[in-house]
Amino acid sequence: MSEKLELTDEEWRARLTPEQYEILREKGTERAFTGVYWDEHFPGVYRCVGCGSELFRSDAKFESGTGWPSFVRPASLSSVVTEKDTSYGMARTEVMCATCGGHLGHVFEDGPAPSGLRYCINSAALELERGS
Repeated sequence: MSEKLELTDEEWRARLTPEQYEILREKGTERAFTGVYWDEHFPGVYRCVGCGSELFRSDAKFESGTGWPSFVRPASLSSVVTEKDTSYGMARTEVMCATCGGHLGHVFEDGPAPSGLRYCINSAALELERGS
């Protein structure tokens, strides 16, 4: 597992665009079907836009029809951390980058086999490193 990245609020604001900051640091979300990766099909590795950690791989991406990039599993069990999220009167499981703690999205139990999971992730939290 990588060393934790901890920056001040000022450092995060300097590193991220306003949209990235809102999502990663303030737990915001982008509107469905507006992010750059919801309909992306190139192979590669999806990294955290905040710290560059490997989060997901394109071979785990699937078309969920939700308008956000969806994955059946993270790149490794140590790539992400989760915690209960009861905001907005809903019970959900929040997904965060294990290295920088940035909010990525949520995981739901309505995904395809074999995992049955759908990691619903904001495009603005990701950067695609194209490759095989």
